[in-house]
Amino acid sequence: MTKHVTLLAGHGAQVLDITGPAAVFSAANDARPDQPTYQVDVVSPYGGLIETISSVTLSSKAIGEIDPKRVDTMLVAGHQRPGMLALIRDKRAKEWTCSVSETARRWGSVCSGSFALAAWGLLNGKTATTHWANITELAERYPSTDVDPDALYVTDGHIWTSAGVTAGIDMSLAMVEEDLGTDIAAEIAQRLVLYLRRPGGQSQFSTPMKRQCDAATPYDDVIRWAKANLHTSLSITVLAEKAGQTTRTFQRHFKARLGQSPAAYIETLRIERAKALIQSDVKLKTVAADLGYTSASQLTSVFRRRVGLSPSVWKTMHGTGRAV
Repeated sequence: MTKHVTLLAGHGAQVLDITGPAAVFSAANDARPDQPTYQVDVVSPYGGLIETISSVTLSSKAIGEIDPKRVDTMLVAGHQRPGMLALIRDKRAKEWTCSVSETARRWGSVCSGSFALAAWGLLNGKTATTHWANITELAERYPSTDVDPDALYVTDGHIWTSAGVTAGIDMSLAMVEEDLGTDIAAEIAQRLVLYLRRPGGQSQFSTPMKRQCDAATPYDDVIRWAKANLHTSLSITVLAEKAGQTTRTFQRHFKARLGQSPAAYIETLRIERAKALIQSDVKLKTVAADLGYTSASQLTSVFRRRVGLSPSVWKTMHGTGRAV
């Protein structure tokens, strides 16, 4: 059965938030020409032409033409601030999106599209993410939403939200992987490699983290020791003892200085190391053991949550393409 994908946008939308996911779902259809999986529609409150911030004009269907109950997957595109405010104020967009959220299998946002979902009350009590430049504003403006500052994309039940722009492509690829399996997703990644390949393959906070690592902190010795011992448990108790502090003091001061909790920081170190090992053709089972995970499946779960893709698909995009 064909799955109906709708991409909601208005004037001032970020064009790649629309065309990126559309390209992924269309490529999935190309990979299975005898069994097309997705029907993709760009929709807007009013229908007709949408003027994006890139001066690219896209055709859209009016949301009134789309039965919310027939939507399988819906994503709200990111917009420049005036466009996002206009979308948030549009009663048709709010009512239609809320109706979709009641029946759709998956729904969410790309980039700043999360502001519309939050403004309409759809992220209350939920975990979500957005473009790194808007993380603080989203958290402060909508305190009932648990904003994840580190993830490339976040899933919370039926809700999928991604970080900035090209992260929407990664998230859409993960959706296809969920629907059609790793082999199809890997084939799509190869087809769209020019769109999917990121410089260095980094998540949205890898560069800031590198700057944090380069800057001297009271925890440099602890971090160096942790990097050499990623195969061990590295609990908060162990790290605090290494720093000569109580767990409570260590937790508070570490996060204040490095912007992440100790647990999140260690997880980031492990995932960055995992990427390097996977690219070097090390088997996933060995990578998991070397990084302190109990199994390859546990590493895969964490990798998917932090990177947005399974190790196999990520390797196809950034490594040799062999199985992991």
